[in-house]
Amino acid sequence: MVTLGCSKNLYDSEVIMGQLKANGKDVAHEEEGNVVVINTCGFIANAKEESVNTILDYVQKKEAGEIDKVFVTGCLSERYKPDLQKEIPNVDEYFGTSELPNLLKALGADYKHELIGERLTTTPKNYAYLKIAEGCDRPCSFCAIPLMRGKHKSTPIEELVIEANKLAAKGVKELILIAQDLTYYGLDLYKKRNLAELLKELVKVEGIEWIRLHYAFPAGFPMDVLEVMNQEPKICNYIDIPLQHISDAILKSMRRGTTQEKTTKLLKEFREAVPGMTIRTTLIVGYPGETEEDFQVLKQWVEDMRFERLGCFTYSHEENTHAYNLEDNVPEEVKQERANEIMEIQSQISWELNQQKVGQVFRCIIDRKEGNYFVGRTEFDSPDVDNEVLIDAAQHYVKQGEFVDIKITEAADFDLYGEPV
Repeated sequence: MVTLGCSKNLYDSEVIMGQLKANGKDVAHEEEGNVVVINTCGFIANAKEESVNTILDYVQKKEAGEIDKVFVTGCLSERYKPDLQKEIPNVDEYFGTSELPNLLKALGADYKHELIGERLTTTPKNYAYLKIAEGCDRPCSFCAIPLMRGKHKSTPIEELVIEANKLAAKGVKELILIAQDLTYYGLDLYKKRNLAELLKELVKVEGIEWIRLHYAFPAGFPMDVLEVMNQEPKICNYIDIPLQHISDAILKSMRRGTTQEKTTKLLKEFREAVPGMTIRTTLIVGYPGETEEDFQVLKQWVEDMRFERLGCFTYSHEENTHAYNLEDNVPEEVKQERANEIMEIQSQISWELNQQKVGQVFRCIIDRKEGNYFVGRTEFDSPDVDNEVLIDAAQHYVKQGEFVDIKITEAADFDLYGEPV
């Protein structure tokens, strides 16, 4: 099984692997087997390119007799199946995002309904992703996800609790909640935004010590979530809320359903409701029609807001999205320069915020050992995207998968160094 793209894709791969294993198949992630299933990403240009190159690599291996079969699933396959079948016909079969039973059938396996929450996790044993919903109903102009993932569909609370219990039984201590949009959770099933209720149930799961929220949407944010975050020590004081831009003209064209004033007010409310919380966001620069003035507004706002965590992407012109009708008129090098400028501001902010942590003690989870360091995270950091806490393995021993109190001795732009207390 080969996985490209986001954590939601990784989750899907883990479900596929769990089903295959239950069917008695020998299955491995990112390691060679005789049959390869590639779970693709189709989100933006460079992700699509990586997916296509990966398919071509494995097709070559098949032609050279190194592997027997290649199957392709996931977002790219959902979005471009006819084109892919025409351009790369040597793939044995292509499947969309909702064709799991058919994919399993092609692999000589049956889809087992009774396997709620059974999956073969690929992350370090102390954390796992928990996908609480599929699809998205938001009309954002730049985004192709609804084309690939369909309408928003929440997973019932009972099923998620069963899954969380199974993960905890395997030693998982941290759940990272993911969906295209967490804040929409429950609207389809319970006729109201029900993320707070779900959190109240998940904190009861024995063995789970941290619950982290990823991918919230700013318009219509359910404020009761912040109350639960404040009351429940298990819920990390952390939220990932992709804001994309702040210039009103761009927000309107992006169809984000919010304004600079509303967004700034929301973030102020976050900070008041949960003092000391970490806010992670992502921004897009170079959107069609983004003027130098729009960019300066965004830049000033990033300086003023002092986000703890921030990532920046250049706009990718995606067919069949609403923004595809606009002229992609910001030159590639300008997009790149703008992204670099934003990240430069952010690295300075991150450095300053990190300096304040020197001398403090944080409860950290130890994810892995890499080179000469044990690598851990505070509750304010998500795996793969955020800061890490590095502990010198020559001097100290800490156990992977355990929580340890670490005193921060030194700080860089995006990393902290510390020693166990």
